[in-house]
Amino acid sequence: MKRFTDLVNDCLPHIAEDFPWDVEERLGGDTAPLIIDIREPGEFDAMHIDGSLNVPRGILESACDWGYEETEPQLASARQRDVVLVCRSGNRSALAAHTLQLMGYRETTSMKTGLRGWNDYELPLVDKVGRTVPVEEADEYFTTRLRPDQVEPGSG
Repeated sequence: MKRFTDLVNDCLPHIAEDFPWDVEERLGGDTAPLIIDIREPGEFDAMHIDGSLNVPRGILESACDWGYEETEPQLASARQRDVVLVCRSGNRSALAAHTLQLMGYRETTSMKTGLRGWNDYELPLVDKVGRTVPVEEADEYFTTRLRPDQVEPGSG
């Protein structure tokens, strides 16, 4: 049986990863990458990189292709474009980067450390109305809080 971390670790040798400062630098370049935030809409609304496109992981494959209700034209036409996938920690985005590569995307990377790392580097995040989210507020939001029923029995 594979666990979530096993799936992530299995795909890491097959994808490229960039740290947040690398992504920031590329955003300031002549041909900025397309930033795809694969978190759920509520997560995206709370805070995201300004200008990123929200394509939740659950609809990623159909959003990448033409002919579906979930098709995102900007993403479906980006198979030759620099695409950076982001999530909270860099795990879901690693899986997503691998999926996009399987679907023919040539310049796909996952942002290592995710938006947590982006915030740790004190790079700007905005909420759904465009307000800049203070670093401390984002720190609080990204703090992991597991309920007792989410911890594996016998592990503590």
